[in-house]
Amino acid sequence: MSSLVPEFLVSDIKTSLAFWVELLDFKVLYDRPDEGFAYLRREALDVMIVELGRGRQWITDDLKKPLGRGINFQMEASNWSEQLGKLRKKNWPLFMEPETKWYRVDGVEKGQQQFLVQDPDGYLLRLAQAVGERKVQ
Repeated sequence: MSSLVPEFLVSDIKTSLAFWVELLDFKVLYDRPDEGFAYLRREALDVMIVELGRGRQWITDDLKKPLGRGINFQMEASNWSEQLGKLRKKNWPLFMEPETKWYRVDGVEKGQQQFLVQDPDGYLLRLAQAVGERKVQ
């Protein structure tokens, strides 16, 4: 398992599973359907989803959509283009269109392509993939 695994409280486990599994190609590693819980993985990315009101939960304040306000979860994978195509085919709105960004790291610039999408409950996901390095300009 990963060292940091976010657990997303979701309003409907079936809707969330459809998003994460069918559109983003995560696989269910294990689940507890009676608790509305699933542990998902795609490459080195692990997330947990659990339906509100089922199972054990730690809720610190009132929950209002969109959930996860003030945070985005950057998820790096080898390639997100197929998933982007699935999202577009389903007319799923993107929070931010794809772009390429460059970041200075130890005297070089490392690039990543990224776009942002919200899950069915409004959690903001930044889906990114590396595009290489270049000299600082």
